[in-house]
Amino acid sequence: MSDTKWTLDPAHTQIEFAVKHMMFTTVRGQFSKFEGALDLDRESPETSSIEVTIDASSIDTGVKDRDEHLRSDDFFDVQKFPEITFRSTDVSGSITEGDELEVTGDLTIRDVTREVTLDARFEGTGTDPWGGTRAGFTATTKIDRRDFGLEWNQALETGGVLVGHDITITLQVQAVLQEQAETATV
Repeated sequence: MSDTKWTLDPAHTQIEFAVKHMMFTTVRGQFSKFEGALDLDRESPETSSIEVTIDASSIDTGVKDRDEHLRSDDFFDVQKFPEITFRSTDVSGSITEGDELEVTGDLTIRDVTREVTLDARFEGTGTDPWGGTRAGFTATTKIDRRDFGLEWNQALETGGVLVGHDITITLQVQAVLQEQAETATV
């Protein structure tokens, strides 16, 4: 049973990724369209839950041609699989400012679902200039893109591949309090 319900603030949340290109440089990108909800129980974090839905076509690496290729059926195939989703199955740790958490859940890309664990940190809460309550979290995880059907690649003449297999996902989250039980303190 949650004591607070929160929604992601897209203007102050980043969902970013990084991957090796040609095995020696890192390319970064982000998704700009998403929504998410957090039901948090500070007394019993294990009953908390998180759900996020990402518009796969909102991928942005800063290079138009690369973004179009990532939207194609070589990668995300956004026409057939328009959403990426994450639904937590377990939250462990403490929801106290500065504390570490582990958030385990089901990540679905291209209709392939795999369990992932995010190493997270609760950054704290504050009151915004309009009287609302906001909370901050950071989280990171690493996945092998091939586990989700993202297998396109090109061999390099010098050995290795054009696009690395490991993707580092980093989240900078700001959530806005939607409702709070009478006994909750944030």
